Amino acid sequence: MNVFEKIVAGEIPCKKVLENDEFLAFYDIAPKAKIHVLTIPKKCYKDFQNAPAEVLLGLSEFTKEVAKKLGVDKSGYRIITNIGDDSGQEVPHLHFHILGGEKLKGF
Repeated sequence: MNVFEKIVAGEIPCKKVLENDEFLAFYDIAPKAKIHVLTIPKKCYKDFQNAPAEVLLGLSEFTKEVAKKLGVDKSGYRIITNIGDDSGQEVPHLHFHILGGEKLKGF
C-alpha cells in the first residue's frame, strides 16, 4: 500500500482541500509554491500513462474545482504530473500537483 492509499484509507492524516466519492485533494507536505495541493483518484493507478481516459477526465474536472476553491482559477496556476522513474515520480499513484498563489518561475 503506497502513502496515498494510506491517506485515502484514513491511516495517514492530511490537510484536505476537497473530497468526493472518487477524488481527494490535499496540501503537499513539502510545498514548492505558496499553494501546493495534490489531487488524486481514490483508486490507485500507477500514473497518467496507466489511467483510463474516464479517470483522467474526472481528475481534470475535479482539479478545476480545487483550483477554483483555492482561488487560483483566475490568477493562474500550474499542473504537474510525473510519470515513471526518469520524471522523478516518488509515489506510484496518479496525482496532479497544483502550484500557484504567486508568480511562478519558468522551468
